[in-house]
Amino acid sequence: MFDQQAKGYDQQWAGMAPIRDALYMLLGSFFSELPDDASILCVGVGTGAELSFLADRFPGWRFTAVDPSGAMLERCRERASQGGFLSRCNFHEGYLETLPLQPVHDGGTCFLVSQFLLDHQARTAFFEAIASRLKPGGLLATADLASDVTSPSYEVLLRNWMTLMSSAGVEPQMLERARTAYAKDVAILPAPQVAALIEAAGFEPPVQSFQAGLMHGWFCRSRNAGRSR
Repeated sequence: MFDQQAKGYDQQWAGMAPIRDALYMLLGSFFSELPDDASILCVGVGTGAELSFLADRFPGWRFTAVDPSGAMLERCRERASQGGFLSRCNFHEGYLETLPLQPVHDGGTCFLVSQFLLDHQARTAFFEAIASRLKPGGLLATADLASDVTSPSYEVLLRNWMTLMSSAGVEPQMLERARTAYAKDVAILPAPQVAALIEAAGFEPPVQSFQAGLMHGWFCRSRNAGRSR
C-alpha cells in the first residue's frame, strides 16, 4: 500500500502539515540536549519529513532511515539529496529486525508506525527492537493514534478527525480507506495502554507531550543498554 502511495504521499497529506509541524517543534526541543554529532534512528521514516526537519535544525547530526517500503525510502533519499544532507544519511530498506544492533544511536523517532501492529506482544517487541539500538539513556520520540474506542469520546474524536482530514484536502477515497483501516488494521488503544507497552519494552515511563485529535505523542528515555531481542 505504501509503495503505491509514495509518489503522491506528501501532496496528499500536505493539509495536515500544521499538526505535523507542531509535533516537530516539540521534537526539536526534546532532542536539543543531544550532542552536536548525535546519531538518530528514524523508524518507519516514510518520505523523510521528520528526518528533514532534524537535519536542517541540527547540521552535525547523522541519521539511519529505516522503512520496509522501497518506494517511500526512495522519496526520502530524494528529499535528502535536495536538502543537501544525503551524505549524513544511511538508508535501510527493510524492517527494524534486519537492522544491525551496532552502532547504537543517541535518539530515535517513530511516528505513526507501531499502531499497525495489532498484537500487543509484537508491539512491545517492536519497541524493544528500538531500545536495543539506542544508547543507555537514549531518547525516543514516538506518536500514534490513540483512544479508548469503547468510550463515547472516541466517536466524537473520530468524527472530528475525519472532518479535519477532509477540510485539509484529503481525498474522499483516502478518508474512506482510513475509516476502514481504523476499524480493522490499526491498533487504536487508550493512551495509557500505549505508554505501558513502551515502558515494558525497556524505556522509562513515557511522558505524553502532544495530542491533536486522535494523534498522541510521547517522549521517553531508554532504561537499559542496547540488548538483542
